[in-house]
Amino acid sequence: MEDKLSSRERMMAAIERREPDYVPLCFMIFSALKNKCKDLSEFVEKQLEFGLDAVVDLSAMPPPEQTEHTDLHGLPVRFDSRVKVNEWIEARTDQGCPLLHKEYTTPAGKLKTVVRQEEDWLHGDHIPLFDDYLIPRSEKFLVSDRSDLERLEYLLMPPSEEDIDEFGKAAQPLKELARERDLLVIGGWGVEMDAACWLYGMENLIFAAIDDPEFVEEIAKLISRWNQARMQVFLDVGVDLFIRRGWYESADFWPPDLYRQFVLPSLQEEVRMAHQAGAKFGYILTTSTMPLLDILLESGIDVLIGIDPVQGRDTDLLEIKRRLGGKICLWGGVNGFVTVEMGEKEEIENAVETAISAMAPGGGFILSPVDNIRDTSEEVWKNVQIMIEAWKKHRTTARHPRLPE
Repeated sequence: MEDKLSSRERMMAAIERREPDYVPLCFMIFSALKNKCKDLSEFVEKQLEFGLDAVVDLSAMPPPEQTEHTDLHGLPVRFDSRVKVNEWIEARTDQGCPLLHKEYTTPAGKLKTVVRQEEDWLHGDHIPLFDDYLIPRSEKFLVSDRSDLERLEYLLMPPSEEDIDEFGKAAQPLKELARERDLLVIGGWGVEMDAACWLYGMENLIFAAIDDPEFVEEIAKLISRWNQARMQVFLDVGVDLFIRRGWYESADFWPPDLYRQFVLPSLQEEVRMAHQAGAKFGYILTTSTMPLLDILLESGIDVLIGIDPVQGRDTDLLEIKRRLGGKICLWGGVNGFVTVEMGEKEEIENAVETAISAMAPGGGFILSPVDNIRDTSEEVWKNVQIMIEAWKKHRTTARHPRLPE
């Protein structure tokens, strides 16, 4: 390709495992910059000023209410109208931190959770339904056993017609921005086992996969039905790429046999939904990916997001490229926290060059820090610029024939 591509054309070429004019650089998450911007439009424009291949993320639109799902995006979480919620604080007499209580009264009975209000608790006197902070701080998880699933269903209502209408209206200005700038439109985030961990506890879920696999299948199917109803809204509005989060779906938690049993079925169904709607499917998996590579090929995903050579546990860039190259687009290649936020100039430059030389030949690679740049200090901003300059230096050096199938 001799002509310079638009950003969307470049990203689509990479996603379709074709060789673009040069390797795109698109941060999978860039909180440090986003938090400095007044809205998503400014966030996109600032990235373009850096020369990045920015995407327009419809899931980053703030929903009308965010109190129940701080680790999900785009659409509000709705309870059945008959659900009543009661929250209170219990002071400890043993000098321990206060305990937060939350009780949901549903038509099928009550659900209750108890969380330690430790000093770093982010949500005041409130317990959200979904949040990473729940996992290490819960004295009692919301779901205790199979009998709770009937009650949980009342907390996982599909988006209402009003929600869908409001989402569609809010998406239009962003889609227009994407058209004007010719940028990729993405949406999500889909969720399954991450949500199960928030609701039931990570260790509890893994033990149950061995001791009570039918229960794990039931909670996974319940979450999956809810998730697919939300996913359909994004597909109907129109996205180029739908993304599912799988931070808690790696081989750190699910060895291949359990992954195939509990995770793969819903993943394959969501890929089918995306492809039927004319969208591509991206999957975030940032650690212990190597044991799952063959299963990821079976899943049909288009993009593997979050390839981390430092914190990714035994991640082998060359081996991933050898096994997935030409079949799945690879997104990542450089560690965000250790390398970009904390690294020296030479370390950052070497990491960029290594990632591009290992993963870009033949196409199908998008460079990114994994998985986020959070620090807003001047030193980190300098490091970000070092990464960008290294990318500009090496982004055209890996143009080679496509790898053999």
